[in-house]
Amino acid sequence: MANKYKTKVKKVETIGVLSSGGDAPGMNAAIRAVVRTALANGLKVKGINRGYSGLLEEDIMDMNAKSVADIIQRGGTMLYTARCPEFMTKEGQDKGAYICKKHGIDGLVVIGGDGSFQGAKKLAERGINTIALPGTIDLDIACTEYTIGFDTAVNTAMQAIDKVRDTSTSHERCSIIEVMGRHAGYIALWCGIANGAEDILLPEFYDNNEQQLIDNIIEKKKIGKKHHIIINAEGVGDSYGMAKRIEAATGVETRATIVGHIQRGGSPTAKDRVYASAMGAKAVELLCEGKSNRVVAYKNGKFVDFDIEEALKMEKLPDEFLVNMAKKLSR
Repeated sequence: MANKYKTKVKKVETIGVLSSGGDAPGMNAAIRAVVRTALANGLKVKGINRGYSGLLEEDIMDMNAKSVADIIQRGGTMLYTARCPEFMTKEGQDKGAYICKKHGIDGLVVIGGDGSFQGAKKLAERGINTIALPGTIDLDIACTEYTIGFDTAVNTAMQAIDKVRDTSTSHERCSIIEVMGRHAGYIALWCGIANGAEDILLPEFYDNNEQQLIDNIIEKKKIGKKHHIIINAEGVGDSYGMAKRIEAATGVETRATIVGHIQRGGSPTAKDRVYASAMGAKAVELLCEGKSNRVVAYKNGKFVDFDIEEALKMEKLPDEFLVNMAKKLSR
């Protein structure tokens, strides 16, 4: 698909960078890479605090190499993040583009998820060369096999689940452990496999057959299983209610644990630091080439880019092979 937002004549001189939506470990690595790659290419850089909300409030600062020193190991985002309903309106988008031009920002890197991509697309339509980076722990951006923060989040959840398993075994309990993933079950699937869970509930596939869970617990108890681990994605939810019903039906003490927002924080893994850095550098390269309305992705072992409109139309589901494998390994 031809990139109708490609700028052919105007050279980018000042790049802005912001993070939007939910935070994710590795965002700081991406910001650092954007700033230092831009400086290495002779460009000016401006940091925009609190995403599109900060853009509309002109919370904008000049950045240099020192601005991003000692942040690659830190979780969260040094530029902060916020939701911005105003930016979903035409008036907010017009104002955002005007403010970018007012501050001399002719290239913008947006780090976030689908909603952030929509905002980037609207700015591209208004003449701001815009590149998006997939920053979300949910791994739910269809055009890419990697999203910034997923690796750290799934490792954080895995370690927490290992600890719950220890106490679950000691008390011969069933434990329902809820991990993040409102619309996507990637964290649940990966943790279910990595933690050796007996059952994994994914929003993409769960059929609400609670009786099957009950039957599985009873069957495992008969063959001497001392615990039963159910990994439940946030999008399925109702972990506390499910625990009460399962305990009543099986006679097995059942507890629910919600891992929660610890999955968003913490020092990023090596993968999140390296891949996020590569994506940040790639974004600057694309802007230097005069490209706009693109999203950086990792596909088939390479860092590539897609048209944002094309990317937003893509769909994906968790790998069917992994889903079926998890069921076989849980026997």
